[in-house]
Amino acid sequence: MRNEQEMRNAECGVRNDSSSIRAIAAALLVVILALAASTAQAAGPLGKRLVLENGMVLLLSERHELPLVTVNMAIKAGSVTEPQDKPGLAALAASLLMQGTVKRTANQINREIDFIGGSLGVSGGDDHAGASLRVLAKDLVTGLDLLADVLMNPVFDQKEIDRKVKETLASIKREKEEPEVIAGEAFSKAVFGRHPYGRTNDEVAAFLPSVKRQDILDLYQRRYGPRNSIIAVVGDVTEKEIVSLLNEKFRGWKQGESAEPKLPAPPAIRKLAVTKLSKNITQANIAMGHVGIRRENPDFYAVAVMNYILGGGGFSSRLVDNIRDNRGLTYDVHSMFAAQKEPGAFRIWTQTKSESANEAIAEILKELDRIRTEPVTDKELADAKAYLTGSFPLRMDTSAKIAGMLTNIEIYDLGLDYPDRYAALITAVTKNDILRVARKYIDPRKMVIVVLGDQEKIKLKY
Repeated sequence: MRNEQEMRNAECGVRNDSSSIRAIAAALLVVILALAASTAQAAGPLGKRLVLENGMVLLLSERHELPLVTVNMAIKAGSVTEPQDKPGLAALAASLLMQGTVKRTANQINREIDFIGGSLGVSGGDDHAGASLRVLAKDLVTGLDLLADVLMNPVFDQKEIDRKVKETLASIKREKEEPEVIAGEAFSKAVFGRHPYGRTNDEVAAFLPSVKRQDILDLYQRRYGPRNSIIAVVGDVTEKEIVSLLNEKFRGWKQGESAEPKLPAPPAIRKLAVTKLSKNITQANIAMGHVGIRRENPDFYAVAVMNYILGGGGFSSRLVDNIRDNRGLTYDVHSMFAAQKEPGAFRIWTQTKSESANEAIAEILKELDRIRTEPVTDKELADAKAYLTGSFPLRMDTSAKIAGMLTNIEIYDLGLDYPDRYAALITAVTKNDILRVARKYIDPRKMVIVVLGDQEKIKLKY
């Protein structure tokens, strides 16, 4: 996010030449995307789906060009699975998996993976915990032994729990001074309420000092197991070899609880719900939006095209063209639909001078009304489709990206032919589809508006 912001800030110094720069950039992009597309087409089928002896789903993509193997795992142990009164527990549990097992200390784990020049990691998330491994093909046995040990045999030592809690609290304290974090959390809480997507750092900080080792064990035993896990393997390995290795290494992994937790619904937003946060800074940080869509929603592709035109297309979007280029109110304004397992947020984000906040909000609302009432132009539709289809191969230009793609295909039940179908799904979107989904999934009269900054200068009218 910060690198993107810096790039956009730097571009502001050449506003008078922006049209020629865009023309050059567009030409270069066409060449890059064409090369990426030809590479992807030459790569062949993306992968194969298998089920291991213990019930874990394996997605395999054999790539023998380089002697490397990349592994990506998704485990149904994200923050949506933690108890309502124990925010931050799932992320804490994931962070502790690398901190020692029955067989190895944290230092031994790190030394062994470093010795073979590989990488190994585990992380938390909203819907899933994730694990990753990257090793040379000759070291795959060692790498998988480490990965399996970390996932199957954690000890959750009390000293490591105390250390991780201390680290997390220190990180939260640092983030409390970052305007984008403050405004973003206030936005998420206003949109999602008690739903796990609305959990805040303050809630996590209030709980973690009282966390008990048994809390972590209970979550681990409920959620970590082969039938709650997807493993994607990409690289220089055969089906016979990897199936045999995974059956051996993950034999005996206890099954977790497979039932999906029942989640509280986000609060209904029946009007503009405005939150003002005071902070002595020069710019107003503005977050606007409401609940969006699930990734499995059939309208996802029409929404993707619509959002590209609205505010997801960088310098090509309407929000940037109006609010940044024409009015000079901001360096950056963008929109996004965070389509997750549960409906994520539709959010618009910008920063502007305190005195310009009302104007920026008014123009955003105007653009939301326009996308819902006026058909997009032929050029807007063609440009959006060209970018979304042309850039798609770049999502699969490394082994790690292919592994991530395979994992998402399984999570969202997209089908292994998804890369072949994607372009047709985007191309099929019409102007009427854009109007339909904009009217259905965007409501500028029923949304959250969070404004952080010097409220005396902002003088918010909403």
